Amino acid sequence: MSSVPDAPVQPSLRRMREFAIRPDRELGQNFLIDSNILGVIDRAAEVSRADVVLEIGGGLGVLSEHLAERAAHVHVIEIDERLRAALLDATDAHENVTVHWADAMSIDLAALDPAPSKVVANLPYGIAAGVLLRSIGELPGVERWVAMVQREVGERLAAAPGSGAYGTPSVLAQLVCDVEVLRAIPRTVFYPVPNVDSVLVGLRRRAGGDDTSAALRGLVSGGFAHRRKTLSGSLGLAGGAPGCSREQIRAALQRLGHPADVRAERLSPDDFRALGRLLEL
Repeated sequence: MSSVPDAPVQPSLRRMREFAIRPDRELGQNFLIDSNILGVIDRAAEVSRADVVLEIGGGLGVLSEHLAERAAHVHVIEIDERLRAALLDATDAHENVTVHWADAMSIDLAALDPAPSKVVANLPYGIAAGVLLRSIGELPGVERWVAMVQREVGERLAAAPGSGAYGTPSVLAQLVCDVEVLRAIPRTVFYPVPNVDSVLVGLRRRAGGDDTSAALRGLVSGGFAHRRKTLSGSLGLAGGAPGCSREQIRAALQRLGHPADVRAERLSPDDFRALGRLLEL
């Protein structure tokens, strides 16, 4: 009988051993090691043979190869060149996979060909909210997002007006999409086990929903820039409503049925859109 332990059956664990990979905490790498969660993810995303899927943070390729067997095409973005051998081990057998060695926060998403219709990912914690919001604005053909993110990020994206988690990411996401936290994800499905809880978050672009302009995004960001200030005060300090005086902002808020001294967290996404129109931004 051999004294050499058998190689792990689970693909991520096998590739970590075979290619001598150690997760990089600075890149927020927590590799998915429980393959049972893959079916949960693709069912939530409703992946079909008609879909072009964008996966951000390919890692060791366990989700990549799962998606490749179900979608028409899969774009995988990965920044860590140390994972090249392991990720290609997972994807080389699939002709419908394109791996992009790039930073997901700077790659030209609009240039992806074929254009993605869905985003499905186990997102690195540090870029989760930013890359989701970026993909909403830059990939108008995407109708569905399903991503594993830090619980705080998922709750913030889905937060309702008036709640402590409600802020700029909540408004920017909900201006275009319906957002919900789909389920909690056990820490044990990742290696290394993270120090924070994770959730599966789902976003669905609303039919006929308007995309956000730079001016509207600036209005939202400026409104939350100084949370202890009134909305008009925060916008004045942050320059979120160029060319508008505080008096104009206060008058517009009153026209919308809000007190003149209301804070940003009391306005719904639709309120922000209406405020932008009243201020002619």
